[in-house]
Amino acid sequence: MAEQNTEAKLKTHLKQEKIQLWNLPYTDEDNQPGMEHMQELAERYAPLLGLSVQEVGGALEAIRVQAVRRGKGNKTFRETNVAMLELLLPRDSKKDPKTKTHLETRLDVQAQEVVDRIAEEFGLKHIKLILNGKTLSVDQHLDQQGVKNHSKVMVLKVSDAELRQQASEEDEKRRNQNESLQRTQKGFQILSERDGSEDTIPFLDIADQKGNPLKIPHAEKKALILAMGVHEKGRSLMKKKQFENALCHLLQADQQFSKCGSALLSSVDNFAVLQLDIVWCYRALEALSCLDDGKSRLQRAEDCFLQCYGEQQQRLLMIKGNTGREEVLFLRLYLLQSLLSYIEGNDAQARHQLSKVESLYSRLCPDSEKMAQLMALGFSEREARLGLRACQGDLQEAAIHISNQRQEREELKQRERQKKSKRMEDISTLTELGFSRRDAGRALHHADGDVNRAYTILQAAQLTNNNTEGVVSPERVEQLMYLGFDRTASEAALRLMGGDVQSATQLLLDNQGVLPPELLSVTPPTSSSSSSPSSEEPSTSSNSSADRELVNEVLEDISRHEEDYLDLTLEEESELITTMKAYLSRGPAHTV
Repeated sequence: MAEQNTEAKLKTHLKQEKIQLWNLPYTDEDNQPGMEHMQELAERYAPLLGLSVQEVGGALEAIRVQAVRRGKGNKTFRETNVAMLELLLPRDSKKDPKTKTHLETRLDVQAQEVVDRIAEEFGLKHIKLILNGKTLSVDQHLDQQGVKNHSKVMVLKVSDAELRQQASEEDEKRRNQNESLQRTQKGFQILSERDGSEDTIPFLDIADQKGNPLKIPHAEKKALILAMGVHEKGRSLMKKKQFENALCHLLQADQQFSKCGSALLSSVDNFAVLQLDIVWCYRALEALSCLDDGKSRLQRAEDCFLQCYGEQQQRLLMIKGNTGREEVLFLRLYLLQSLLSYIEGNDAQARHQLSKVESLYSRLCPDSEKMAQLMALGFSEREARLGLRACQGDLQEAAIHISNQRQEREELKQRERQKKSKRMEDISTLTELGFSRRDAGRALHHADGDVNRAYTILQAAQLTNNNTEGVVSPERVEQLMYLGFDRTASEAALRLMGGDVQSATQLLLDNQGVLPPELLSVTPPTSSSSSSPSSEEPSTSSNSSADRELVNEVLEDISRHEEDYLDLTLEEESELITTMKAYLSRGPAHTV
């Protein structure tokens, strides 16, 4: 990291003086260094950076070699279309950590070809390539995915750590991290389609900071559950220090969040926390220097916190009554910003951010004696830590705050039990009218708990089952299309609502003109005495033993505490603060 800081400062000086190290007199016709002139530069810049002439000379030579290689690469690319990529290999695959690794390749080849070459050359078994935080698809060409001449590409080993112990040796050879990611996605996909009825438990719901369920369109809710679920898996892997595996999951969660509306993302802090987690993994993998999107991710996180929490965290204060617990997120944000500024050679900005970090750290680092007193009262370590932060270290206030939170959680559980009880009553009401409990439960889910609307859906489905002729007439479809709805969605809505244009219109409006798959899968009601599953039941919504196993597997990674993401012990942060202070203490405090 110190070498990167030095090189960044030297590049700034060279640019200001318009010195081109790849040209004479610093590089001769044989691309060898002009020793005398390079020595003069080193002697001139060394006092400015507070470093030895030898250190500065070595950094200048590294910059010169890089510039010469880049120039040769540009010429080669113009003449042959062969590009030069810079690879950031896993730490244990590098022969010399200070030496950069390059690979020549055409850009009109599939990424799989490059993956195979890297794996063979460096003795890696399973890898994936990351460009600017995005995983390259092996079945697409490099240039189709934004890879250019001189692009910096990160190489991640795909770990076998998540292979299940009971899998056979043959399975262990073919299953890898990618399958783990697919299992995580499939598990949360199943959960995202569940409605909480008797045959679809457990299930997940989206709630606000107070635990109240959020009313979100079905398609967006599914995307959010999937994004948050994969994010939770990534966080679980981060706690185990499995940062490469965690990064794969976090990047997948980032893709899922992109399917959610901007209005939703600005009202919850999950997306901002994800950006912090991704950059934290970059830091742990020592990959900040090659991934240009680290800075933009931190900016997105900061913008999202501002939208979600409000100016001076006023909105957060109104909702929660305090801001102490969320301040750990800003501590990590400022710390990462300080690190990036240092790597870019901007020591002044790095020091400014680090001073904010140290101020927060002094307030947020838990007092061990107060922690012990709270835990002696029967509170957990997490409750004690979060309580002290919420109350600025006041022991008595923290005890009262924790007790109040416990009471709020109990009241929330009571409301959930009452809601479930009412749901069971509504299902019983619908079954008395001749519908099966399964169909009644699904209809209530689609009707957001409105028993009258659920009855209408069940009747419509029954009508569709008994008589489908004429319900999707061209005239009725045209009526809905005249209102601005898509033809396919209009036909589906009419079919579902038994041809009733008004009901179909309302159904489309409720779902913003796009009917989600789970609504389209509402099957015609079966007799309440029927016990056989419908053949039209989608496999992702089934409650088979395989699905139960998959769901239980992914649920293990979901924290049972809603503020787990705020419960940072600050041990890792403390280590990085110490490292940053050591780096920034090198030499005089020049602004470069």
